[in-house]
Amino acid sequence: MSQAEEIIRIAAKGDGVTASGNFAWGAAPGDLLRGDGSLEWGPHHVQPPCRHFDQCGGCQLQQLDEESLAQFVEARVSNASSAHELGAEHIAAPHLSPPGSRRRASLRAESSQGRVVIGYREARSHRLVELAECPVLRPELVAVLAPLRKLLIALGQGQGKPKKGKHARSKMAADVELTLIDQGVDLGIKGLSAEGLALTEVMLDFARDQGLARLTLDSGYGPDTVWEPEPVTITLSGVAVPFPPGSFLQATEDGEAVLVAAAREWLAGCGTVADLFSGLGTFAFALAGPETRVLAAEAARDAHLACKAAAGISGKPIHALHRDLFRNPLLAEELNRFAAVLLDPPRAGAREQVERIAESSVPRVVSISCNPSSWAKDARTLVEAGFVLKELRPVGQFRWSTHVELASLFVRQGG
Repeated sequence: MSQAEEIIRIAAKGDGVTASGNFAWGAAPGDLLRGDGSLEWGPHHVQPPCRHFDQCGGCQLQQLDEESLAQFVEARVSNASSAHELGAEHIAAPHLSPPGSRRRASLRAESSQGRVVIGYREARSHRLVELAECPVLRPELVAVLAPLRKLLIALGQGQGKPKKGKHARSKMAADVELTLIDQGVDLGIKGLSAEGLALTEVMLDFARDQGLARLTLDSGYGPDTVWEPEPVTITLSGVAVPFPPGSFLQATEDGEAVLVAAAREWLAGCGTVADLFSGLGTFAFALAGPETRVLAAEAARDAHLACKAAAGISGKPIHALHRDLFRNPLLAEELNRFAAVLLDPPRAGAREQVERIAESSVPRVVSISCNPSSWAKDARTLVEAGFVLKELRPVGQFRWSTHVELASLFVRQGG
């Protein structure tokens, strides 16, 4: 490449692309890619707000301004739709979660020679980037990191002597889960043990001093609760639902609100709804009411029981069903009893369940997805069965990352 070329778009993995197909990481639309590989910033390129950008693998798009970030989120969804010829009748303007709004994070912690690093992996590397700041996370989560390092040093010292030799592993390594729930910060540490009264007291003092809602420790046999002064919950559409350790939760409150609003709008008036892969009941509690009864089907036992308990206490017309929809999807004759289906599967999609929906007579399907690629494959099955893709709503909950979510409405022709 001898002459400078303009970056015309951002590819799915976050690289800038020129008209001739050259790629440049960290570019924005309108930048010029010089012959030596350097960039001349254009009107949509902004200074990344985080000092860790370029190293941390958590964000890929901090160089984009609001306009080009919104265009990226919309393009990820519209391109998936057009690539599979889904014929979307309407694609709404994308919703972007603001900085400092993400309420959950999965981090890695490792130590060597008494120093603890907590953070995300570098892009395409196993090295950790120590987080001194994180502009995407809620401040309550970031505030825990500095004192947590001291706790992990103490726990690491109680894990026994490190292995010797050339390939010796780090003295301490753990996975850290942070979630902001109704009572405050829920902290889960996996990969460490705390044997003896002294370490237990250290953990209790830490949890008390930091005002944690809960502290759990998983040494390999499942999470044990060390601290939980009152039962922890997450409020979903006004209902306080028990929150089992490690449960799935939408990344931001505003993103959840957008997805829930779409489901409510599109399924208003449906007397019976099957909420498949229902989790804790994010959509079930939003939809259930005087005119709508909901079947909430979920494979994860803890989440199923939490939803069932909250439904019983709240009096919401929800029937919680413990069922693995990958191995045992609802069949067409079961689905025919419902006026609509809401589908919110994991990233891999739900091919088998979607095939059963296609075989059924269900007239309306709302599909929520965190993976436009797998969503598009499932959506193609519905379109081939006679459904029309009425609307798509892109949602950028994972700000400055390439992860994009969406809500979509399918209506059976003649339904």
